Amino acid sequence: MRVKIDKHVVQRGDGWTTYEEELDLSPILDSLNQTQICLLDCVTMWLTNHLLAGNDLITAQDGLIAAISRCNTDLLVVSNEVGMGIVPDNALARQFREAQGRLNIALAAQADNVIQVVAGLPLVLKGTL
Repeated sequence: MRVKIDKHVVQRGDGWTTYEEELDLSPILDSLNQTQICLLDCVTMWLTNHLLAGNDLITAQDGLIAAISRCNTDLLVVSNEVGMGIVPDNALARQFREAQGRLNIALAAQADNVIQVVAGLPLVLKGTL
């Protein structure tokens, strides 16, 4: 994961400020101002961190959604669709799959635009491209 993050930082260049936070995104989102644009990459890893820490996923999701609604800047959220494949054979993976689906639904409900990218092609699900 460290290599992946470092690669993203290099690819994005010096014009980007990178914050790393495993669990509590509220302070970062609350600190942003209207002149900034935030790329939240990614809520799937954020959810994984909460699951593996044994946190209450509904409480965590509610906190994230509240922080996003308070956020005073343009926000782009990266998430993953995990429910289109075979149902996992173990309880932890099924719990994650369901939680990610609920999170994606909550994020999409709050978003102005929802764009799914498949094979590098954008598919507008809500709003405009």
